[in-house]
Amino acid sequence: MEKQKQQTAGMLQRVRDFRYALILEGAAVGAAGGLVSVLFRWLLQQADTLREQVGHWLTLYPAALLIVLAALLATALLVAALLKREPYISGSGIPQVEAEMRGAISQKWWRVLVMKLTGGLLSIGAGLSLGREGPSIQLGAMAGKGVARLSHRNPVEEKMLITCGASAGLAAAFNAPLAGVLFSLEELHKNFSTDVLLSAMSASITADFISSTLFGLGPVFDFSGLQMMPLNQYWTILLLGIGLGLIAALYVFCIGKSQTLYAKIPDLRWRLIVPFLLAGVLLVVAPELLGGGHALVEAVCRDQLWQALLLLFAGKFLFSMISFGSGAPGGIFLPMLVLGAVAGSICSQWLQLGGIPVATANFVILGMAGLFAAIVRAPLTGIILISEMTGSLSHLLTLSLVSLTAVITVDLLRCQPVYDLLLDRLLDKEKAPASTRKVLIDIPVSHGAMICGKTPSDLDVFSGGLLVAIQRHDQEIVPHGDTVIQAGDVLTLLCEEADYSRIHSRIEHLCKN
Repeated sequence: MEKQKQQTAGMLQRVRDFRYALILEGAAVGAAGGLVSVLFRWLLQQADTLREQVGHWLTLYPAALLIVLAALLATALLVAALLKREPYISGSGIPQVEAEMRGAISQKWWRVLVMKLTGGLLSIGAGLSLGREGPSIQLGAMAGKGVARLSHRNPVEEKMLITCGASAGLAAAFNAPLAGVLFSLEELHKNFSTDVLLSAMSASITADFISSTLFGLGPVFDFSGLQMMPLNQYWTILLLGIGLGLIAALYVFCIGKSQTLYAKIPDLRWRLIVPFLLAGVLLVVAPELLGGGHALVEAVCRDQLWQALLLLFAGKFLFSMISFGSGAPGGIFLPMLVLGAVAGSICSQWLQLGGIPVATANFVILGMAGLFAAIVRAPLTGIILISEMTGSLSHLLTLSLVSLTAVITVDLLRCQPVYDLLLDRLLDKEKAPASTRKVLIDIPVSHGAMICGKTPSDLDVFSGGLLVAIQRHDQEIVPHGDTVIQAGDVLTLLCEEADYSRIHSRIEHLCKN
């Protein structure tokens, strides 16, 4: 018993001292994750250029479509082989990172790095409607895990460095360092820990510096000449937010349904052959639907026929479901933003037909932020992400209003956040890894939480976990049976890594509600 106390005290002291070293290690992880994500982004740009050249070649020699389809068939089989070898590279990669943080799975970082980069490049480069951001987050996270394993860090430090890597991956993918930090806190950790905040900021800034060195300091999207919306048009933002909330509910439903339908195809190869061959056909008939759709965002800022935009939305939506549901390596961030941009453009065209002189570019930006916030249920990340991607902070009020409206709408429909849905599906297929490693859980206590005013002896919630410390303001309290838990406290629990997910969910529920 005394030995266990000493080990626990040593781990706590190591973590408290580590918060300063973690900033430097966060920068190291940011460099590693940033380099991998930047390499992935650059390779995808080359693949996009090659695909455009092939499309131009097909306009001159239509009969060569058979050669292209044969090449895509071979690519699909190669990606299927990669997925069979390493199943954790499937999809966006964000649910895998969340499952790793919970201790539900353990990925071989070096194998996931190599195969995710290869599989994502082949899938997105071939034209599937997938994004680079999810893979970039997983690549960054695995780079962080690699740094932790090579430097022999304990499980607590490893999870922090995985978070740093995820922040670096998103920052490098979109030149959005603040969004990278917020996403890690809002989506991965579900709380705003000071230790994670500082280290994730260090990693994101480092990764963004590397990305900016290669791709330039400009924002991802060029929206020059943006104007502020007049106050008398703010009611239109509410209408747009409600519409985006409805689209978000449909999107999440279709994501789940597409995966269910594909699961009925027993052979993984046939699941991938469908979207890859469809990408070859679309290269001839509708090339604008291929890939993530970066160019579409700026294209729909110009006034167009709403009927054409509606067809574009439907085509991109369906092809995104077909692509992602197959399990091909690739994310949903960028296709999701494109759908939001097209939806915003359609709304602006309808309003203009009604005699309301709105600016299409404003609604494109609002559509991206609102749909992201509603689907992911991470409004702060969405607001900051769109602000950084467009290079404008003048739309924070309107972005906040549309995000709030969209989130409320989709919440009233009792729709599950998309990454929670994907995580649940992943965990249904997995068994928690057998591990006896000890980990620490830090959970802040919110005002009005059920645990406020209680003592450890009052609660039968720590089964499987040991409450070892309470951080209260600048003091660290060693808890006893009669220590009263207060709002603003940060509880530190020690548990087995295999029990992390169960104990974290149970305590988090009491500390937040």
